[in-house]
Amino acid sequence: MIRTIALDVGETLVRDDRHWASWADWLRVPRHTVSALVGAVVAQGKDNAEALRLLQPGIDIPSAYRAREKAGLGEHLDETDVYDDVRPALAALRAAGTYVIISGNQTTKAAELLRELDLPADVIATSGEWGVAKPDPSFFERLVAEAGGAAQEILYVGDHPQNDVFPARAAGLRTAHLRRGPWGHLWAEDPELIAAADYRINSLMDLVAIAAR
Repeated sequence: MIRTIALDVGETLVRDDRHWASWADWLRVPRHTVSALVGAVVAQGKDNAEALRLLQPGIDIPSAYRAREKAGLGEHLDETDVYDDVRPALAALRAAGTYVIISGNQTTKAAELLRELDLPADVIATSGEWGVAKPDPSFFERLVAEAGGAAQEILYVGDHPQNDVFPARAAGLRTAHLRRGPWGHLWAEDPELIAAADYRINSLMDLVAIAAR
């Protein structure tokens, strides 16, 4: 029985458009250049931060992040970043008695921004707050502790095979792969992913029927 549904953040709940556009503006390169490079490194199975290193070899990303924040050009989230199915799906899940956790590889500031959006969730937490990031098994151990139940009673939802589906399954959680964003679409028909995912969904509204079972 699924008692808790936990969801990734980037390209699961919110779009990454603004994130990469802001990096393009900071590095003074065309936005489409960054988008193309992100797509290229994703297709190669690399971390998407490699796109920034291709644009500026040797870049110290944490230092650049702090400089952006100091200049008032740092992270930002508002309602336009949230996918249309997020609020109705999470609200329906909570109304049905499902415990909802939002937990992804994001900064501490991102956690604050997500809470300001007042999304229908019982817990909102990020890797920046927990001090451990996916796909590290400790991330999912912390998630299970937050849920307060058994790992097999948790369904983890995300778009990324390497960060979401595979490590969550290895940690004993059930998994749902969301066909959304570049990662979700690129690997949607991958045989290993199909074998690893308990569910393959096209919308977060699909979770309502899954939880009801």
